[in-house]
Amino acid sequence: IGFLSPLAGVCGCCGALRPRYKRLVDNIFPEDPEDGLVKANMEKLTFYALSAPEKLDRIGAYLSERLSRDVARHRYGYVCIAMEALDQLLMACHCQSINLFVESFLTMVRKLLEADKPNLQILGTNSFVKFANIEEDTPSYHRSYDFFVSRFSEMCHSSFEDPDIRTKIRMAGIRGLQGVVRKTVNDELQANIWDPQHMDKIVPSLLFNLQQDEESPIELTERCFRELLGRAVYGNIKNAVKPVLMHLDNHSLWESKTFAVRCFKIIMYSIQSQHSHLVIQQLLGHLDANSKNSARVRAGIVEVLSEAAVIEASGSIGPTVLEVFNTLLKQLRLSVDYELSGYNDLSNLGTKVIKEHEERQLQESVIKTIGSFASTLPTYQRSEVMLFIMGKIPVPGMYPALGSANTGYEGSRMIQVMLLKSLFQVTVGFQSTNMLTALPTSFLDPLLSFTLMEDAEVRLLVLEILISLIDRHENRLKFSSIRLCRHIFLVCKEENSSQRHFESLFTLLALISMELANEEVVVDLIRLALALQDLANDEALPLFNRCAIHALSASYLNLICQLTTVPTFCQHVHEVIQARQKEVPFLLPEDVFIEKPRLLPESLEKMEGDVLFLQTKIAETLGGSGYNTERLATPYIPQLTGTGFLHLLKSSVNATEAAIFKRSFGIVIIWTEMGGGYHSLERRRLVVERFQTAPFEEIAAHCGARASLLQSKLNQIFEITIRPPPSPSGTLSSAHGQAQSRSIPIYEMKFPDLCVY
Repeated sequence: IGFLSPLAGVCGCCGALRPRYKRLVDNIFPEDPEDGLVKANMEKLTFYALSAPEKLDRIGAYLSERLSRDVARHRYGYVCIAMEALDQLLMACHCQSINLFVESFLTMVRKLLEADKPNLQILGTNSFVKFANIEEDTPSYHRSYDFFVSRFSEMCHSSFEDPDIRTKIRMAGIRGLQGVVRKTVNDELQANIWDPQHMDKIVPSLLFNLQQDEESPIELTERCFRELLGRAVYGNIKNAVKPVLMHLDNHSLWESKTFAVRCFKIIMYSIQSQHSHLVIQQLLGHLDANSKNSARVRAGIVEVLSEAAVIEASGSIGPTVLEVFNTLLKQLRLSVDYELSGYNDLSNLGTKVIKEHEERQLQESVIKTIGSFASTLPTYQRSEVMLFIMGKIPVPGMYPALGSANTGYEGSRMIQVMLLKSLFQVTVGFQSTNMLTALPTSFLDPLLSFTLMEDAEVRLLVLEILISLIDRHENRLKFSSIRLCRHIFLVCKEENSSQRHFESLFTLLALISMELANEEVVVDLIRLALALQDLANDEALPLFNRCAIHALSASYLNLICQLTTVPTFCQHVHEVIQARQKEVPFLLPEDVFIEKPRLLPESLEKMEGDVLFLQTKIAETLGGSGYNTERLATPYIPQLTGTGFLHLLKSSVNATEAAIFKRSFGIVIIWTEMGGGYHSLERRRLVVERFQTAPFEEIAAHCGARASLLQSKLNQIFEITIRPPPSPSGTLSSAHGQAQSRSIPIYEMKFPDLCVY
């Protein structure tokens, strides 16, 4: 025993010889781990670390050593105490030696995340999140977070059997990724978290959890995703959005649309507004890349584009506005080709068979999306887009057919319809203070030429476009119900003109009267209505068309008389309407413009007497109120010369219709914007007519006279320029008493003060 006592004393002295930092670390651990961290001893350890910061890295290394030993021995209570101590030291110490301590800390966190126990993984995640919220005073040049990105992403996809524990692990993974982003996104010394190798793990992990049913992970995931996107700058948007596109592709999520729309709503609301056009461009590129995919996939991408455009609504789609519409119009053309050919790859007829109804749904989605984008644009850009779309529409003789060789004429016709529908979407809500500037002849001429096409659907679409352009005060709805004042004429001699055509035509002329009319316009519109009445007496027209024209003429004259507020004019119109109600009710709109008119006669003789509006009577009544009686008394004879598009039309097209319509819209706009422009147009028409019909000798004589007049004017100009300029100081008298102009240099002339700058 005497021999053993000194040895025991030596062993007891060994503890006193251990380094102080180790003794301080050991003292924070209680005998029973359930008692938790010894707070008094933890305060001593913290004070020591602050007093001797050079020992901090050794403290960290020793704590890491103890933790690894405790993990291996499954002493998880001591593991929790060690992590708590590390957390407190990390929060308290901000010295230059913190980097070495952090390395030990991250090593221990990594050890916990690699463990099989879910509780240890969650413990390590919690410590990492606390660390991520600390702003370090000193930079770190060699720290790597690659492991943490990979491990937290794995945890986001946890498939643990117990659903509650599985949810906790996934939420821990989400919070861990959030911590990595916070720690690295603004640290230029760290590996770029926006690199594809990291984004391709982070973004799909977040999207995977957005799809789950549990409410808590979804809420946390969306918060994390928004934070990530909110920190993205210009150069990082592409890397953040591309994994979203790939995830939606890989999991076939475009077809259902709902989740894809939700993802991009989060993106558009989270990124900085000035970068939103970059997302639009990526979606457009992805749409192009999927041109040969199924219609449902393409429709899903288009739907997302539509929603994104509405959210952006900043008046700009980026530097290439027309590129957006060009891509969408290209998709329309491809869809038409696919629908008509039955295949999505015309060069390889062994590819997928197309479902027609899916292509139709896609086409409607594209048209809707075009409208969504247009609604974000200012007026001047909308005008550009309208011209751009018009340039894409196949017009006979002006623009080539857009249908492929496999689709032929029917392809061109379908593209006409689709592009006109797109054009209509662009015009919705269009507001312009100057119609002539916003709608140049390069737009109106080809548009008006479509009113003369055989296709009733095309004509109706053009009417809708014109109504949309003219209606700047939302008056359209006031003319939408079938009453006494309703509908007017488009193509009266076309048998396939339906009730909808007449409704649109009356609306169009009513809006012209409301929006664009001055006295000259009113006079010509009244002449137009009377010309329609005369046209209705043409027995070659179908019976319904003749009755409809009479009804439309009555409807419009009833409206225009109320707008002019000339009592005698109103009285004459009302007398004719009352006479028709008694004798020929089938010449009024309430008996004609219904789905199945029942009161139409078997035949219609030429109308005479009290049931007709009299041009002489109207001219007399309006002349007393200052209207141009000479012009009112002149019958309206449609002319279609000098317009440049008559040769484009098919032989079955009615020239009278074109003339009436052109007068009622194209010229009206020019009158309204330019004031007394009518005489200039008439002069131009007469010149064209003379050159078309006059003998050659007469034309030559006329041109010779014009040449002589031109030479005379030139001589006058030359005489003025060669003669010395008059002097501001007056004239001089010659020796003979005659006034003589005195020429002085320009620099000696005296000018009034208002002329001098």
